[in-house]
Amino acid sequence: MFKNEKLQPILKWVGGKRQVIEYLLPLIPKHFDSYCEPFLGGGALLFTLQPEHAIINDINEELINVYKVIKENITELIDVLILHSIDNNEKYYYEIRDLDRNKEIYNSLTDVQKAARIIYLNKTCYNGLYRVNSNGEFNTPYGKYKQPNIINEAILFLMNDYFNKCNITFLCKDYKDILNNIKKDTFVYMDPPYDPISNTSNFTGYTKNNFDKEEQIRLKNCCDKLNDKNIKFMLSNSSTDFILDLYSKYKIITIEAKRNINSVPTKRGNVNELIIKNY
Repeated sequence: MFKNEKLQPILKWVGGKRQVIEYLLPLIPKHFDSYCEPFLGGGALLFTLQPEHAIINDINEELINVYKVIKENITELIDVLILHSIDNNEKYYYEIRDLDRNKEIYNSLTDVQKAARIIYLNKTCYNGLYRVNSNGEFNTPYGKYKQPNIINEAILFLMNDYFNKCNITFLCKDYKDILNNIKKDTFVYMDPPYDPISNTSNFTGYTKNNFDKEEQIRLKNCCDKLNDKNIKFMLSNSSTDFILDLYSKYKIITIEAKRNINSVPTKRGNVNELIIKNY
């Protein structure tokens, strides 16, 4: 299949891999029949590789709904985004953001309206930070951008074209359920919530559920099972002693990544990350 180099993530996502694609690509296996990404997020590597067969998963229901709507209802989605763009201001932003405070109102929204809401909030919230509180409610403040790119129609149509021309399966499950059913000749890339490099740096706002050290160990056990089945995997994580020790039997590469999303501007910048692989 011809790859379109203009295809890129539609959402800005914490930990997104656009900044480190140049490091990841040379490490990808040359040949694999299918691709699996159980922690999709913004999907930077997926949209760079554009595999013809892929299983993409994320525990964030809002996120997976966005991708499904882009595939199935692209025209209607753009129509709703146009309305958001026309009405955009600080007062309107908080009205849209707070829709999830009233479950009856939120549940009455269509999938298209929910997807358009997430794209709109992502484009207009402070620093593009998708974050929810313990109740699963979006809580990032307004970004006050002069001309946010709310309707990136060209990218939306490219993504729609890719999703419909290829065999892409969308799932919203626990990552273990995905990894336990991976077939041979599948390449698995994992980009889980990172182990915090300090007690104050932990970010768990993708969903209302935390990804603590027990989850990191649980994920590593899944990687061991993949390895036992001779399934190739690559995983990204932070450069901490805990992760280095946890994956010590695998090949570990340290890279420098630029991180632009942080509520404290002075904490943005270059940080070391690990790429772990079993081949």
